[in-house]
Amino acid sequence: MEKIERLLSIVMILLQKDIVSTTEFSQLFNVSKRTILRDMETLGFSNIPIYSIHGVHGGFGIMDEYKLDKRLLSSKDLENILTALGGLGQILFSDEVELTLKKIEAMVGSASWKGSIHLSFYDWDGRTEILQTLKTCQESILKRKLVSFDYIDKDGMKTNRVAEPYQLHFSEMSWYLKAFCLHRLKYRTFKLSRIDHLNIDEKTFTPRDYSLEQEHEAGYQPQLVTIKALISPGIKDQFIERYGQGSIEKHSSEYFLATIYVPQNSNGYQFLASFGTNLEIVEPQTYVEEFRNYLNQMLEKYS
Repeated sequence: MEKIERLLSIVMILLQKDIVSTTEFSQLFNVSKRTILRDMETLGFSNIPIYSIHGVHGGFGIMDEYKLDKRLLSSKDLENILTALGGLGQILFSDEVELTLKKIEAMVGSASWKGSIHLSFYDWDGRTEILQTLKTCQESILKRKLVSFDYIDKDGMKTNRVAEPYQLHFSEMSWYLKAFCLHRLKYRTFKLSRIDHLNIDEKTFTPRDYSLEQEHEAGYQPQLVTIKALISPGIKDQFIERYGQGSIEKHSSEYFLATIYVPQNSNGYQFLASFGTNLEIVEPQTYVEEFRNYLNQMLEKYS
């Protein structure tokens, strides 16, 4: 075990135990007592509040002020946090998240935590490629520095932007940067996969009242239309997950009738088209016509 790993492990152990003797540490890491004493000196120089107790029942401890107040979070609370972070860690790409997981796991105790819930996300290659963009955005947000980049919109138009970065946002399958665009002089949400040549400027900025923009976004709802569609049993579960059990009713031996809300634009059409022949829109007729036109435009690509 490397020294840095051993030092981290020592801190993790002291966070969950009151006093640990030099002998216990020596046996645990298979090193000499002198090595453990040097480790404790290193931790002290690093401003970790280690203290020692002499005597038969002596050893090393860490100041209570450095530990999480156990009156605030129970072991079950910590397990819940560990479960949530354990799943989100797969999409957050952060060394800090991994370190936090290790800290909480040490506090819970790996023997007692079985992980009754497991979250899993697809490990797409594109998600790995976007890692550097995420790290650059996060750094600029923390340091309050402007970012400049080329942005390609959905129509393929490229524009150069300079923006004040405020928040990274993950929605369903994509990452977004919420920022104040100095070119448009408005808050904008940029999809990270459409960002190119991202750079952090030396200029810093004074944060605006971004909470007002968040309140505005919270009150904004896209224009939705109610539609009825016949769906096959094979996709019933997907509609229940998204719209709830109350959105589905029995229609016949072959189909269910789903009453759902979707955007009356390409996003809504793409979503419905993804179900292929397992779905047929029946109401309203205006939406049926527009959806048919969308499908015909797709067919023209292959005619």
